Amino acid sequence: MIFHFSPISPLLALSSSSLTSLCLRSFLRSSPKSPFSPSLFLKPRLSLACHLSTGGSLRMDSPSPDPPSSLSVESIAEGLKNQSLTEQDNDNINNKIKNKNVKLGLEDLNWDHSFVRELPGDPRSDSIPRQVLHACYTKVLPSAEVENPKLVAWSDSVADLLDLNPKEFERPDFPLKFSGVSPLAGAVPYAQCYGGHQFGTWAGQLGDGRAITLGEILNSKLERWELQLKGAGKTPYSRFADGLAVLRSSIREFLCSEAMHFLGIPTTRALCLVTTGKFVTRDMFYDGNPKEEPGAIVCRVAQSFLRFGSFQIHASRGEEDLGIVRDLADYAIRHHFPHIENISKSESLSFSTGDDDHSVVDLTSNKYAAWIVEVAERTASLVARWQGVGFTHGVLNTDNMSILGLTIDYGPFGFLDAFDPSYTPNTTDLPGRRYCFANQPDIGLWNIAQFASTLMAAHLINDKEANYAMERYGTKFMDDYQAIISQKLGLQKYNKQLVNKLLNNLAVDKVDYTNFFRSLSNIKADPGIPEDELLVPLKAVLLDIGRERKEAWVSWVQSYIQELVASGISDEERKASMDSVNPKYVLRNYLCQSAIDAAELGDFREVRRLLKVMERPYDEQPGMEKYARLPPAWAYRPGVCMLSCSS
Repeated sequence: MIFHFSPISPLLALSSSSLTSLCLRSFLRSSPKSPFSPSLFLKPRLSLACHLSTGGSLRMDSPSPDPPSSLSVESIAEGLKNQSLTEQDNDNINNKIKNKNVKLGLEDLNWDHSFVRELPGDPRSDSIPRQVLHACYTKVLPSAEVENPKLVAWSDSVADLLDLNPKEFERPDFPLKFSGVSPLAGAVPYAQCYGGHQFGTWAGQLGDGRAITLGEILNSKLERWELQLKGAGKTPYSRFADGLAVLRSSIREFLCSEAMHFLGIPTTRALCLVTTGKFVTRDMFYDGNPKEEPGAIVCRVAQSFLRFGSFQIHASRGEEDLGIVRDLADYAIRHHFPHIENISKSESLSFSTGDDDHSVVDLTSNKYAAWIVEVAERTASLVARWQGVGFTHGVLNTDNMSILGLTIDYGPFGFLDAFDPSYTPNTTDLPGRRYCFANQPDIGLWNIAQFASTLMAAHLINDKEANYAMERYGTKFMDDYQAIISQKLGLQKYNKQLVNKLLNNLAVDKVDYTNFFRSLSNIKADPGIPEDELLVPLKAVLLDIGRERKEAWVSWVQSYIQELVASGISDEERKASMDSVNPKYVLRNYLCQSAIDAAELGDFREVRRLLKVMERPYDEQPGMEKYARLPPAWAYRPGVCMLSCSS
């Protein structure tokens, strides 16, 4: 596997047809159009080794047989939850927040604008589509046409993050403020400039084409939260689009942002969703049949919306803009990775690269190296969690990759129903299935490679530091994935053979991924169970299997029971543990569609009801069982199980 630097850009371009595989690949059907080819599971603790060289190429091959030290940047930081602010930020906090229990009105929110204050901006503030050079953002006001906007749904949980009084949702002018018509006091709106690789090809400038950030809120815990209106109108980055969003896609983004959070997966959040009262024309399938749909705006919330592409765009523009890459990196570390600024040489964060020259990467001598290692590890951990819960993002372009390791930009996403490693929810992705479920770990690494090349181009890291970050991605992914699968099975250690056979069985029989693991906790650790009764706990998920397949499942369950017996954990304790990591409820696409259908007729109750169910995905929730049912036949029509990028 060789990566080459492009002569016109410091960004990497793949020159091979496949990436080293991480997991699930042995069950992914080969396709001549696919950029990836099937391969077997990696051995336990075997990490991907991607190697950038100063000669301008990057190779991927087998790593050193000796795994790197388990010590990492992660060992000295608890991540975002414990992030602190600089003294300047503390000085800027409004004095009226002294009591952490005080809930604020919209006019009392404590705004800060570090992104605008500390980074170079566009001297123009118009929304005319254009190339924005030497700038990280453009100040622009929301401009979506609005007529009698309505509040569709809101998140009390996100309001709590902002110290916002939930009674504010009842204000008559709340929909006006969060549709952008009535400005929020203290906000300084802007659209961010970024680029990205889309489906593996460098796309140049992209940017916030329909999202406008209002600014940052500093809460009583000294946490920084950005508020962003998606669908609020044109920006200089809108290209040929209208800058608007439809109710259909906005409901999906609102619900999935919150559903993922309550599943325990890092994600951007959503404060509220409002209709605009206007219609928007969309050609959902790009087939020449556009139709009018209700317009909407969702307020997204994250500690930062910085993406890999936020750095790539400036590196792609040559030496003149490489300083902006450094400025952005310094900004990100200062506000979102402050623990990295405080790493001292006493931490002894030095690691062997495993190369023939026995070179060492010292993360205490270069904060940017420590930073990309943490970004790589957060990304790997995020993807491992996606694989564990059966989530397929659908559009893993580099402009959709958060530097904080958050799930970001919910478009044609999908949770696995029938287990199919080649599943992609994105109709645009169908020809090659680049972003299918099984490919997500590889794509995460590919995107990290692009990010690493950007930092190398800006002279922030060297090739050995880039290689080490990518190696850490592989190690972190495998460690986390194996731990997650073991927990889902109720086992104390990873059993590769057992897992491989299980995934093969699931794929062959198209078993519902979510319901299978939820049902699995009902199996007893009793080797004396008669063979004809072994599958009784799984009868609701093993549907229409013939004699041969039944024998395969009986064989697997017998092996599984042997593992359970060896663990020595009681059935009751194991069931409680398994049910706490195997959700009963996930946001299946057909559930979204049912809520969308009602909302488009003006009935928002199903959106709100679905949100409440998804806030407790691991609980039984008596009376809500219908939300755990298998998809009905209509759910497999285009526009429900699969959507386009415009969705």
